[in-house]
Amino acid sequence: MNNPSAVDESGDAAGKIFDDDGREKRTGTLMTASAHIITAVIGSGVLSLAWAIAQLGWVAGTIILVIFAIINYYTSTMLADCYRSSDADPGTRNYTYMDVVRAYLGGKKVQLCGLAQYGSLIGVTIGYTITASISLVAIGKANCFHEKGHGEKCSASPYPYMAAFGIVQIILSQIPNFHKLSFLSLIAALMSFSYASIGVGLAIATVASGKVGKTGLTGTVVGVDVTASDKIWKSFQAVGDIAFSYAYSVVLIEIQDTLRSSPPENKVMKKASLAGVSTTTVFYILCGCMGYAAFGNKAPGDLLTDFGFYEPYWLIDFANACIALHLIGAYQVFAQPIFQFIGVEDSLCDFDNHCSNDIPLLQRDLGTSRGSLVLATNSLLPRGDAHCTEKD
Repeated sequence: MNNPSAVDESGDAAGKIFDDDGREKRTGTLMTASAHIITAVIGSGVLSLAWAIAQLGWVAGTIILVIFAIINYYTSTMLADCYRSSDADPGTRNYTYMDVVRAYLGGKKVQLCGLAQYGSLIGVTIGYTITASISLVAIGKANCFHEKGHGEKCSASPYPYMAAFGIVQIILSQIPNFHKLSFLSLIAALMSFSYASIGVGLAIATVASGKVGKTGLTGTVVGVDVTASDKIWKSFQAVGDIAFSYAYSVVLIEIQDTLRSSPPENKVMKKASLAGVSTTTVFYILCGCMGYAAFGNKAPGDLLTDFGFYEPYWLIDFANACIALHLIGAYQVFAQPIFQFIGVEDSLCDFDNHCSNDIPLLQRDLGTSRGSLVLATNSLLPRGDAHCTEKD
């Protein structure tokens, strides 16, 4: 005869290990979600906002920064409500951005949104690779300028750094999923605060020294700093830079899927979005406005890698190292949906159409007498959810 108490105890134990969808218990919190968001949003582009403000001026530049922050937060709250798609309580989970599109739109819109999302993600990861290598090259150039003078021609090839960045990403790509990525996002978020703070601090020091550039309410002056056509083109480019600097919607659902189910994920995600967007907006305004105040209409495209500052060289080196470390973590945040797509689409099912998910990268198959080791062999960057297990 079955023992009801034993059944209840086993059910309680399972409830402590697994969520309502049968997957491993999620442990994400407001802090980890906020760290993911800050890692995704604050990039080295924050150091180019001084240039953007220079093109737009004090009034338009500041207003556009705030407007895009409001738009981004509002749309993020709407997307957070799409994580569970059915009217039932608690509702069916949508694990990815594409799951949301499939649940709410369907049809050809799924393919169109998929092209947009994965095209954007691939573009971001390529950009991060290039930017990280530029920052590492800038470390060598800063040392060269310090030793030989600011007028010397110091150069280095970025390609070895790109290769090294790729090797590091191959190693980090063994992290199974977003649930195991929190520590990396926390480190990356700390790095982003570090180099952004250094940029702001150096700009404030420049302003305090009195050696500042010419600024204006409308930014660069036609006929003096730029031509009329350049003014129009660069203004639109600056608006685009600001808009892009806030984007993280393509990974919002994946971040939300790391949250524990109580309190409700959408409520926590909205708070995390508010914390993340508010924090980044403060840093954006500080970096943009203080950088513009320091350099005026001649603000460089990047305060650090374009050598708006030369000294103290060791602080410039540290800031560029922080950029590279941040981009290492940010790359993983944006690459996770790509890895999941490759793994889920191609290798979750065996020949009998028995599908499984969330399987460790290196799993000891306890269902076989040999206890064989099963490896992911689907892709160049094997993921923890990208293979099928051997059956009896």
